Amino acid sequence: MVSVVPPMRYGRRIVMRLQRMKLKSLVRVFLPTCALISAVAIAQRGEYLAGYLIVPISRVDRSFNSGFSMYVAAWPLLRNYPGHQFQTGLPGTWMFAQYDGEAPKKAYSDVEGGLGWWRDTRFPTTTPKFIMGGVGQEFSSVANGPSHGWGSWEKPAGVYGVAQLSPWLVFPIDGLNLKQGTCGQLFGYGYLNLPLNDPKPMTEGTNIPTGGNCWTLFINSKTFKGPVAFFLPNFWSHGAVQQPRLASMLLDTRPSEPNRAVQMETQYIPCRIAKDANGNSYARIAPTAFPRGADGNSTLIEQDTVYNADALTNSVASWFKGGPPSSGLVDAKGAAVRKFEKGGYATWEFHTPGADGKEERVPIEWKAFATPVAPTSSTYGYQWDYRFVTKTQTPFGSLVTLPEYFRLEPAKPGGKPIWRPITGDMVPTETELQKIVWSTPKEKPEPPYTTPEQPKSSFKKPGPVAGPFKIKLGDGSTVTYSWYRFADQPALLNADLSDGEREAMQKKVEMIHRNWKKDRNYLAPPKSGELAELDPAQIVRPPKGFEIGYVPIATRQELTK
Repeated sequence: MVSVVPPMRYGRRIVMRLQRMKLKSLVRVFLPTCALISAVAIAQRGEYLAGYLIVPISRVDRSFNSGFSMYVAAWPLLRNYPGHQFQTGLPGTWMFAQYDGEAPKKAYSDVEGGLGWWRDTRFPTTTPKFIMGGVGQEFSSVANGPSHGWGSWEKPAGVYGVAQLSPWLVFPIDGLNLKQGTCGQLFGYGYLNLPLNDPKPMTEGTNIPTGGNCWTLFINSKTFKGPVAFFLPNFWSHGAVQQPRLASMLLDTRPSEPNRAVQMETQYIPCRIAKDANGNSYARIAPTAFPRGADGNSTLIEQDTVYNADALTNSVASWFKGGPPSSGLVDAKGAAVRKFEKGGYATWEFHTPGADGKEERVPIEWKAFATPVAPTSSTYGYQWDYRFVTKTQTPFGSLVTLPEYFRLEPAKPGGKPIWRPITGDMVPTETELQKIVWSTPKEKPEPPYTTPEQPKSSFKKPGPVAGPFKIKLGDGSTVTYSWYRFADQPALLNADLSDGEREAMQKKVEMIHRNWKKDRNYLAPPKSGELAELDPAQIVRPPKGFEIGYVPIATRQELTK
């Protein structure tokens, strides 16, 4: 059974949905819980810090609707992993379908994964992981990568939503791993539409069409470059089978909206709040950091780029029809780099349980210590006030640690209360906030991810051609994987494709495997900064005789013994 705890960008929406459905027991699973730290006698329980960092970015012409890419800094947001209540993303985006008019009602569906930490991450560390995060119609399904999604193998709701494309990169079930200790380096990723599958008029035996869009994850890292995996069109069109009014309205058929929001969503940072003898409120958060460059500032995002069909889709389509080979290199003539604008703001708030049972939220004065900056039109980050933040040096890189202490300023006439940053020596000792020890709690070992073992399951029939093999990752887990013929991987066998349709895709993928390699650029490289590295164990070599047309599929992931 795959956990149904929601990836971070849609956790709150799922909670609201469950509340409307009156499933209170499940709501309690999704809501953040208090951190496990040393006791503070007069501190409240259930407090946490959460909110968004809003990034202003320009709009572009609607014709750039064949995908996007961006470079995002990867770093350890918290000094100590605070347990499985932690769910937070690094800067990211939401890729929705583009419509000519108003979007259909009750049709939330997009791609919103990225770098971060999730409550259902089974093998977490302070280094972020990457998931794909495809959301089916109104959260009816979620696909996070090959062999990873919502539902169970018996009742899939996304576990078969993504097909593996690369023959050189294993995608762990728990998410793609960066090299442990990554600290401020840039991870490049995005989705471009590859014409791997032809549209068809019927889906799952109904008169609902399935489009041919194969939104394909491209990565640019120091150690791996190129396409990795793609969302199967049936992942989207299956929602239209359930809701016929959405036929041809989802991402299998529709282009992508280029004018996407870019934000950093933080759902949980541990905190403690206490009062002194005079009734003044003080707060302390777990050490929270951002990457620090040589100039003392933080660069978080670079080169948010959108593409039209001439960037890659058209050249690949022509190649598949007998034209000259496509290099796979994204053509700059079909690309537009969106411009970061001045401003931006934060909605970080302390969340505390109120006397009436309702949650109270009071913002922190983010601008007291952080100023948004755009050093170039394609770069966005923060300039820091070092009266409140501190420089932190780790074995892997430089960080800026945010203020740990805050004091609640009561509302003035016509205003609202606010938490202002202060230094530790301004906190009364009677609050005992200085005594808090933030540490990683002891939790029960997470169960392994498994895949079906039944002889007739799609993992066994026709089954792998080589393996199983094992790799050990820096997150403390061991991944078991096997090699499958591309067309015979379990995701394709569950994608409402005929044998002929799968074989047609097989021929196209063999063309890609022969011509596109992992050590050259596909996405344009960043103009500045250092690229992040993937955990090297994930980069594999196909067995002899299976170099073309075969892919590695993770079938199990467990704690390393």
